[in-house]
Amino acid sequence: MNIQLSRLIKLLVFPILFTATAVMALDIFGDIANAIRSGESKAITRYCGNTINLTIINQEDQYSKAQAEQVLRDFFLKNTPRSFNIIHKGVSKEGAKFAIGSMNTAQGGSFRVYFYVRMTTAGESLQEIRFEKE
Repeated sequence: MNIQLSRLIKLLVFPILFTATAVMALDIFGDIANAIRSGESKAITRYCGNTINLTIINQEDQYSKAQAEQVLRDFFLKNTPRSFNIIHKGVSKEGAKFAIGSMNTAQGGSFRVYFYVRMTTAGESLQEIRFEKE
């Protein structure tokens, strides 16, 4: 009877753990959205690889993870997020995941935000994020 109980537990527990792990991996958009909503530059760059393409208004460059964190921190200090909502999510033909959202600031501005996530050998990685004035 112990063997049957053990098998039953495995049959019930493993699919639940697998599903929970898969859902957590897919929720990178939610994590990034929450970080933008709260203006947490460090939480955003946690998903970056060694470099990230970052565009803020008309200033576009490739930054190291540490540089990107500082640039985002400065941006959020000048443009404190009041709200952020994802409007659209999708997958490109090349397999990159992307999301488009809208951010309103405490200063009265609004930005269209685009971010792209690619699968790497280390897992999902934020490749690019853009903040464009609406």
